[in-house]
Amino acid sequence: MLLEIWQTYLYQPVFNLLIWVYNNWTDQSLGWAIVYLTFLLRAALLPFTLLNEKANVDNADIGDEILRLEKELANEPELKKEEIRRLLKTKKVHPWSKVMVLGMQALVLVLLYQVFLQGITGEKIMQILYPVINFPGKMNTVFFGFELGASHDIYWSGAVMFILMAEIYSGLKVKNTPLTKADLTYFILMPVSVFVVLFWLPMVKSLFILTSIVFSAVVHQISKILFKPKDKKVKSAS
Repeated sequence: MLLEIWQTYLYQPVFNLLIWVYNNWTDQSLGWAIVYLTFLLRAALLPFTLLNEKANVDNADIGDEILRLEKELANEPELKKEEIRRLLKTKKVHPWSKVMVLGMQALVLVLLYQVFLQGITGEKIMQILYPVINFPGKMNTVFFGFELGASHDIYWSGAVMFILMAEIYSGLKVKNTPLTKADLTYFILMPVSVFVVLFWLPMVKSLFILTSIVFSAVVHQISKILFKPKDKKVKSAS
C-alpha cells in the first residue's frame, strides 16, 4: 500500500517532471534538468519558505525567551512546557512551513537515489513514463565533466561542505551571545558529516543539495528586504 502510494503519487509524477524538463529545457543534460527541477520545486514551496523566513525575523529573540523559561522553570516541567507552548502560539511560530520545505527536499533526494539505483535505461524509463512525456532516449548523465551517478566525488561534496561552513559561520557571527564549545563543534562536525555522507552517495545528491542551498541563500537575501525586523521600542526616561 505505502509502496504503491510512493510509486504512483510521489515518485512517478516527479520523475516525469524531471524527464519533461530534460526533454524541453536543458538540451539533453540531466545535470541541468536536476538544477531546474530543484528550482521549480523550491519555487512551488516559496510561500512556505517566505513564511519561515518571516517567522525567523519576527521571532529573532524567541530562542533567548525559551532559554529563560527553561532556566526559570527547570523544576516545573509541566508548567515549562505550557509556557513554551503559549510563547510559540503568541509568536505565531509555524514549524510546519519548514517541515514542508524539508520534506519535499527529502522526497527529491530519495527520488534521485532511486533513479540512479534502479538505472535510467530505456526499458525502466518506459515503465513509469506518462504517455504525454516523450521518451528521452539515451540520457546524458555527465555534468561539467562529472558523472552524476558516480560516488566518491570530493569536489561537489566538498563544495557543499564549504558552503555549509560559510552559512553556519555567518549565522554564528550574528549571535548576540559568546560562542560556546557546542557552537564550534557544530561548525565543524555538521559540514564534515554531510561531506562524508555525500562522498559515498552519487554525485547527483551533492548537485541537488548545492542548488537548494543557493536557492535558499537567494531567498534569504530577498527576505532581508521584504521582512525588516521591527525596531524595539525604547522607553525614554521621564
